[in-house]
Amino acid sequence: MLLKIEDLDVSYRSDEGEVTAAAMDVNLELERGQVLGIVGESGSGKSTVAMSVARLLPSPPAFYPKGRILFDGVDTLTMPLPELRRMRGKKIGVVFQDPMGSLSPLHRIGEQLVETILLHEKMPVRAAREMALEWLGKVGIPEPAVRARAYPHELSGGMQQRVMIAMGLMLGPDLIIADEPTTALDVTIQAQVLRLMRDLHQANSGVLLITHDLGVVSQMATRLAVMKDGRVVETSDDPAAFFAAPAHPYSQNLVREAKKMELE
Repeated sequence: MLLKIEDLDVSYRSDEGEVTAAAMDVNLELERGQVLGIVGESGSGKSTVAMSVARLLPSPPAFYPKGRILFDGVDTLTMPLPELRRMRGKKIGVVFQDPMGSLSPLHRIGEQLVETILLHEKMPVRAAREMALEWLGKVGIPEPAVRARAYPHELSGGMQQRVMIAMGLMLGPDLIIADEPTTALDVTIQAQVLRLMRDLHQANSGVLLITHDLGVVSQMATRLAVMKDGRVVETSDDPAAFFAAPAHPYSQNLVREAKKMELE
């Protein structure tokens, strides 16, 4: 089992000591070669659960009253932080929803990609630069050598997101956590990026896909989970069957609204 989340609770404590539960009794599993799509409206807790896998939530205020997150059999919630940091990027890749909040505004795109590569791989700087340019091309950025010299603010939102996707995938991690990875992309580039993620996960890795877009889930997911108000209300090992006949009323409403949008 690549990833197993057991009885997980995630809460936030305010400066005044008030505790708010963000996720409760979450149980999820992901095998190598699978894509687990977690869907739900904003505030459902899906991103909270995903970011907890690599302990990327700020702590404090976040804390974990109970539960385990087993990655390759090791609990990331109790793993020493230096060890966990070495895993991020190399073993666990993350594609964040907000590229401008994750990319450094003071460094060029190419420099940031090269730095990430050299942090985890022993190779000449020249080889790292070539690898960075190759990945910029893979995610659909035109003229990679030119764009690599740009600062994040000089790129469109869609290109910034593609840079984040390259950064999350280029080291071939065992687990890819993708939080709304295609929201800022046009339809053509979205399809290209989804194909790229599918190709990578087939190479003995797994994808944890967080999205509100049921269309993306229908293209990518081999398994899915629906979250509402911090709880998993439905899971399915057969996405096609789920879309044909969702069981939970909340899931039924999500599917109904998605079909309505397709018709508009």
